[in-house]
Amino acid sequence: MMAWLSVALPAVPLLGALLLLLAPHRLRPLLHTYGLTLSGLTLALAVLMAATFDYSRGARPQFEVDRAWIPGLGLRFHLGVDGISLPLIVLTALLTFLCFVYLCWGAARKGFVGARPRALVFTLLVLEVGMIGTFLALDLLLFFVFFEIVLIPMYFLIGIWGGDGRRAASVKFILYTLLGSVVMLLGLLLVWAQTGTLDIEALSAAHGAGMARSVQILAFVAIGIGLAVKTPMWPLHTWLPDAHTEAPTVGSVLLAGVLLKMGTYGFARIAIPILPEGAMAVAPWLGAFAVVGIVYGALACLAQRDLKRMIAYSSVGHMGFVLLGFATLTPVGINGALFANVAHGLITGLLFFLAGAIKDRYHTADMPSLGGGMLATLPRLGSLLTFASIASLGLPGLAGFWGEMLALFGAFQPANGLPRALFLTYMAIGGLGAVLTAAYFLVMLSRVTHGRPRALVDEREGVTPDERPVVPLGSTARRSATATLKPPPRPEPYRGQNKPQNTTEPGTPPDHTAPSGDDARLEDAESASGGTSPIRSAPSGDDAWPPDAGAVSGGALPGGGALPGGAESPGGPQRATGPPRQHAPDDVRSYELLAWTPLVALILLFGLWPGLLLSLTTPAVQTLLGAVS
Repeated sequence: MMAWLSVALPAVPLLGALLLLLAPHRLRPLLHTYGLTLSGLTLALAVLMAATFDYSRGARPQFEVDRAWIPGLGLRFHLGVDGISLPLIVLTALLTFLCFVYLCWGAARKGFVGARPRALVFTLLVLEVGMIGTFLALDLLLFFVFFEIVLIPMYFLIGIWGGDGRRAASVKFILYTLLGSVVMLLGLLLVWAQTGTLDIEALSAAHGAGMARSVQILAFVAIGIGLAVKTPMWPLHTWLPDAHTEAPTVGSVLLAGVLLKMGTYGFARIAIPILPEGAMAVAPWLGAFAVVGIVYGALACLAQRDLKRMIAYSSVGHMGFVLLGFATLTPVGINGALFANVAHGLITGLLFFLAGAIKDRYHTADMPSLGGGMLATLPRLGSLLTFASIASLGLPGLAGFWGEMLALFGAFQPANGLPRALFLTYMAIGGLGAVLTAAYFLVMLSRVTHGRPRALVDEREGVTPDERPVVPLGSTARRSATATLKPPPRPEPYRGQNKPQNTTEPGTPPDHTAPSGDDARLEDAESASGGTSPIRSAPSGDDAWPPDAGAVSGGALPGGGALPGGAESPGGPQRATGPPRQHAPDDVRSYELLAWTPLVALILLFGLWPGLLLSLTTPAVQTLLGAVS
């Protein structure tokens, strides 16, 4: 009755993208809200679909549209939704809408407006068409078309709006995914040649009838390789860290939150129900690659310095739990895999939003350079990062726990015909991976959010401000200074050529001295002529933040004035002639809170009430497993 929803969901962003091509100049003043409006309308349609979905018939496709597409080849335009695809459709619409929310305000909007905004909106809308269409398609060739549509916009999203290494990352992404897609297409054509149909619903109901076991194994391997590249499964994952690291924030969110789910969704929609004997034969190998990916991803995370790269490698481990759940071929394991799919999209989407916000404020994602102490300097941002991290490591009561626990429980008692001793080993290795997951997230939090902020003063230890004095512009080297463990003694004044030289070893803090004599006059002259600050060079890069202790505690510059705590320096009060001190970056902004609150709420909701999602997927999983029971 409401079959039009299945057509409207991909049609709205598609028509919006076409309108950008036909009337670009008229829409230019509205670009910052154009994509937000269209993605919001798509989200509203997805919510309407979820509200009108008949949950008592979750195993059967609903909102079906089945029309002849290419009659000569027997191809049909067949769309529909069941309990497996509905959560992923809503997740896709939600994350796309939140990405546009993130782009429409604040610092993100400034970068958005200045970097080909029409092309960016067009790219994101086409990407949404491909992602939603993949979860709606009930024809193998139509599934493949939507599956491939996402590659081109994601390639440009990384290659145009990415970081310094965007070109290499985008080329690596497109080569890996295209190669996997070619192999998957061969597997789909093999199924068509053996059965004479591409209709997913009919093929799933047949449970592999008409295909010999050897053909099913060959087709499962071919289709599985294409899906494994997109998942990504070890060792076909190497494109993922580079793509995540170089992609812009919205690209990383959609790549982790949706594109990876397209690969795992293919196992549940196509590979397992259509090729049951092939699934039974390949399942032990699939489980082996899954647990290797779990441990490998965790160990790789422990070795990372870049925050975005660490989150990218964590996805390899989390997707390993999803694949392990599928490999068990049990209702518990596959339910766990589908639950982990949705939970990972919510949690990792939030993590990449937070990583982008941190990089926007600190101008780096290098964890040691962040200096720690974010809970003291940016308490709300640090708290959200802590929440997302403990959700990702699988703390009970949050969404990340249930998928991993159910996948491991499924490995404890795999399907009949699978070697239980081998899967018990997989369960033990997966449990080790869960421990390592907790380890690398706790290490990350200790580096970024905990500890004392760099350059803040702890008067109980007598730490002095980090003033970093500089030498004149004409010098070929600048002196760097760090906080000392006790207030330095005031040196004797020097005259003319008797100026002492810096003879400290590299890495040793030089004396913090106030300028006097000839140097003071030289620095005053430089200040008057627009030269370098007489006390401190203009901050840049890692030096821009955190601020020095004087700025935080109310102290003055090293030439005199008030020291931390209000005491006056020996040099007496002096007027600062350098540039204004750097202020702490903003904590969570209102538009960021608007974009992140739905993700936090859903992580809590599914963590505290997992049956809300499991009751939707369970009937579909039981029907799906009729092929292998």
